[in-house]
Amino acid sequence: MLLARKLAGFTRGESDALRKAMGKKKKDIVDQMKPKFIEGGTNNGHDPKILEKIWSDWEKFASYAFNKSHAACYSWVAYQTAYMKAHYPAEFMAALLTRGKDDVKEVTKLLEECHAMKLEVLGPDVNESHRDFGVNDRQQIRYGLTAIKGLGEAAVQVIVDEREKNGPFRDIYDFAERINMSAIKRNGLECLALSGALDNIAAGIRREQFVAANPKGEVFLDLLMRYGTQYQQAQMEAQFSLFGMDAVELNKPAVPEAEEWTALERLNKERSLVGIYLSAHPLDEYYVILQHVCNLKMAEMEYLTAFAGKSVRLGGIVTAVRSGTTKNGKPFGVATIEDFSGTGEIALFGESWVQWGGYLSVDRSVLITGSVEEHRFRQGEYELRIGHIDWLADVKDKIIERITVTVNTSSLEKDDVEMLTSYVTENPGNTALQLIFVDATDPHNQLHMTSRSRRIKVKRQLLEDIEAAEALSYTIN
Repeated sequence: MLLARKLAGFTRGESDALRKAMGKKKKDIVDQMKPKFIEGGTNNGHDPKILEKIWSDWEKFASYAFNKSHAACYSWVAYQTAYMKAHYPAEFMAALLTRGKDDVKEVTKLLEECHAMKLEVLGPDVNESHRDFGVNDRQQIRYGLTAIKGLGEAAVQVIVDEREKNGPFRDIYDFAERINMSAIKRNGLECLALSGALDNIAAGIRREQFVAANPKGEVFLDLLMRYGTQYQQAQMEAQFSLFGMDAVELNKPAVPEAEEWTALERLNKERSLVGIYLSAHPLDEYYVILQHVCNLKMAEMEYLTAFAGKSVRLGGIVTAVRSGTTKNGKPFGVATIEDFSGTGEIALFGESWVQWGGYLSVDRSVLITGSVEEHRFRQGEYELRIGHIDWLADVKDKIIERITVTVNTSSLEKDDVEMLTSYVTENPGNTALQLIFVDATDPHNQLHMTSRSRRIKVKRQLLEDIEAAEALSYTIN
C-alpha cells in the first residue's frame, strides 16, 4: 500500500483497494489498476521498465502473500503462547479457564490439561479467590467467585474489597461480622457454603450443617446472617455512643447437628453451583476402567462412524433420564451419561428399554457393552446397540484382570523400585501383576515375572506414578 502511494501517487483508498484485490486474488481488478500504476509512476520520474518489474513481482507475490503473512502472524502468536505455557503454566491455564468459563465442555477439557500438566485446580475460596480464575502463592489455580451460580457480581466485589482492605477472614463468624449481609443476601451465603467457598474458614463445620436447623427450627445460615447484621449494627451504634465501647460482644450462634451427606450428594450440590465436579468426582473409583478398559468415550458418541462394526465398552454416571411412548405406542428412554471426557446420550426403544431401562437411573454408574452398527432406518448413519449393562460397583473388582508393567533396566531408579514395592504391599486386590524386565541394549533379552500369590488393586495413583517414571510403562488386560 505504501509503495503504491509513494511510487505512483495512489490515494489511500486506491492502495487499499489494490491490497484487497491482491489478497482475494481478483485478477480483473488488479489488471484494471495496472495502467494507473505505470502511468502514475512514470509521471513521478520512474523508469517504466522498473515499474513493470515491480508490478509483475507484486502479481507473483499476491498468490501467496495472504497465506505467508498469516502464517507469520500465527507463528508469532504460537511462539508467545508456548513461551507463556512453558514458563508461566499456572497463570497461562488460569487465563484460558477465565476465557472459557461459560462453556462447561471447554472448562472440562482445560481442567484435564491442567491435570496432565500436574497443576492443581482448587475450588472457590473467600480467602483466595478473585472474580475470575487466579493463581495463589503455591502455584495452584483457584476458581473465581463469579463462577458460583446465584452469587451476584455485587456480592463478589464486596467480599474481594473487604478482604483486600482488612486482610483474610479468620473464621466464619469474622466473615459474618465484616461482610455487608444486605449485599450478599441469604441466597448468596448459601451458595458460598454449598459450593465449598467457606470450607477453609468454617473449620469443623460441614456444608450440610449450614442448612441444618437447631431444635428451635432455626437454620444456621439464618442465624449467621442475623448475627452479622446485629454485630454491624451494634458496632455502628457504639461509634456514636457518648460513652464509647471498645468491642461489641454478642453470642455467636451454635452450629447444629446434621446428618452427613453422602459424597455424591455433596458433589452434586457443588456441581449445581459451579457447573462441574471440583473437590472430587463420583467416578474417581472407576477411573482405571473408564480410561483404560472402555474404548468408547461419551464425548465420542457424536462420531460413531469411526467405530463402525466394532465391539465397544463405555460407561459413566447417569445424570438425567427422560422416557415416553412413541407414535407407535412403544416405550422409549434417553439417558444422559457422563464420564471424564464429557457427556453423551444413549437412546433405547421398545424391548431394549424394557430390558435395560432399570439400570439407567439417575446417579447410578454403569458399564455398557455393545457394538456400533448401521442405523436400521437411516442408511449411512450408525447407532449403538447394547448387548449388556452392568453397574460399575458390581464389576469394578473383576473387570481389570491383569496389569503388565514393563521395566527398562538401564534407566531404572531406586525410587521406582520403592514405589512399586510399597504399592504392591499396601494395596491388595484382585488384579494379577506381571513384570517384564527389558534390556534397552537388547530388546529381545526379556525376563517375564508373574506373581502367583499376591494380587493388587489398580488405582489411578499407581498409573500416574508409572507414567511419571521414565523406566516404567504399563498395559491393562
